[in-house]
Amino acid sequence: MWDIGAGGLKDHHPTQRHSYGRWSPTVVGAGGVREAGKFTDMTMTSPSSTSPSGIPVVDQEVATGERRPAGTKATRSASKTDVGAVLDALPLQRLGGRPDGRRALAKRPLMERFSGVSVLLIVVDLVAATTAALMGGPTWKWGLAIGVAMVGARAAAQLYRRRLWLSYYHDLPRELASTASAFGLLAVLALLRTADHEMNTAISWTVVLFLLISAPLRMLVFQTGRWARRRFGRCERTIVLGSGPLGIDLVQSMNDHPEFGLRPVGFIDKAAPMPGTTLPVPMLRGDLQQAIVDQRAGAVVIAFSHATDAQVIDAAITAHSHGATILLVPRMWELYHDAPHIERLRGYPLVRVTSAPTARFSWWVKRALDCVLSGLALLLLAPVIGIAALAVLIESGRPVLFRQERVGLDNRIFTLFKLRSMRPATEAESQTRWNIAGDPRIGPVGRFLRRSSIDELPQLWNVLRGDMSLVGPRPERPGFVRQFSEVHDRYWARHRVPSGLTGLAQVNGLRGDTSIADRSRYDNYYIANWSLWLDLKIILLTFREIFRGGQH
Repeated sequence: MWDIGAGGLKDHHPTQRHSYGRWSPTVVGAGGVREAGKFTDMTMTSPSSTSPSGIPVVDQEVATGERRPAGTKATRSASKTDVGAVLDALPLQRLGGRPDGRRALAKRPLMERFSGVSVLLIVVDLVAATTAALMGGPTWKWGLAIGVAMVGARAAAQLYRRRLWLSYYHDLPRELASTASAFGLLAVLALLRTADHEMNTAISWTVVLFLLISAPLRMLVFQTGRWARRRFGRCERTIVLGSGPLGIDLVQSMNDHPEFGLRPVGFIDKAAPMPGTTLPVPMLRGDLQQAIVDQRAGAVVIAFSHATDAQVIDAAITAHSHGATILLVPRMWELYHDAPHIERLRGYPLVRVTSAPTARFSWWVKRALDCVLSGLALLLLAPVIGIAALAVLIESGRPVLFRQERVGLDNRIFTLFKLRSMRPATEAESQTRWNIAGDPRIGPVGRFLRRSSIDELPQLWNVLRGDMSLVGPRPERPGFVRQFSEVHDRYWARHRVPSGLTGLAQVNGLRGDTSIADRSRYDNYYIANWSLWLDLKIILLTFREIFRGGQH
């Protein structure tokens, strides 16, 4: 038996029987699950070898916990309450303070959640663009085009990013490059749209004036930002992972130079500091998740600690889930050169990890697109869904819709809707059986619906309600989420974003009975690299998968 508990994965017996959850004095016999104490374990058995996903077929007798004589059929199906009790007995393991679905966002003041310097830089550039347009003399349309091009080019060059090192000269090369790019674009547009020499001259002068006006204003913003950090302590409350010599040196640099915008509040480390070491800030108790909330921390600096790489990654994901900025001291940091994502703290390079997708403005654009596209799709595909529902009704009767509990954002449970392609024997089967491919209960209509993915169309309603997104990791049932989270590294981290109707794993051939480890890897890659373009790419690839029947 494979026993997955706090001690890890242990092979107790070579037979194909999988147990997950917390250990309890439960006896599993030929007749099913017999409770010797408190029922906190669930066993799934398979008479054959495991599938590519590593998940066996569920024995319905064991799943329902019902004992019956050999050769007889069950006379009672498990109710939803029964299944819920079984699944609730299998809590997710939380190592290193993993997010648990009741995300407690750090209660930081509103002003601490935004970078005042970034906001001021945008404001002064808008002022500079407006002033330059009034002085340069172009038409209002060209003045608007110049302002959009200049501010847009600087945004693309990440000149409005959050930063530790407030240096105008550090950003000057990128500032000049972005201005040149915007000027080139405007010059091409001017040649295509107008032959008026005076207008072309006015456009050129407006760009030059913008650069001359914005430069001293930006220098003033940086100077004011450094002064405010030193004078008023306008700094991010920071937790440092790692209390070794490097971590101590970083904390001392933060204390001595508040103009970098970090105020250390404590260390977190698995091991105690070396004897005789005096820490400049206290060692915090508990895990990182609780420390972020208690300390209202807005940044986490990951230095060299006694934690393993896996625990450091878990810590970074936890910090992301709480909206904290992650700054990572890289290995062999002496070899790192400056880049937009590399911060500097008194010579130490700190890699700024990209913020969580749900914390970006573009995520709100994604949600708006989800609502609009899912609503339109439901209207346009209503006849298709209606015909498919009628075919299901004729083939196998009611109910037409199949409802199933799935796990979504932050481990929240929601009800997923599908067109029914077969009738499960019990409620327990729908919650615990992994794969129904080749099941003789699937008729011609069900096979067609599954092959064409028409059975998934009712999930557009889940997208419209906000349970899901058009693109994201595919949702799984609670029991399997608990099992996979115990076995596969960072499977639990998939729930940092809403689940999706389609996903990166699915368009790469990972549908049905395929590797869970590969799916988890693709899903976490999607979250780490999310963008609106990536979503569009996945949608286009989904249509390709539908037309070629998912064959790879």
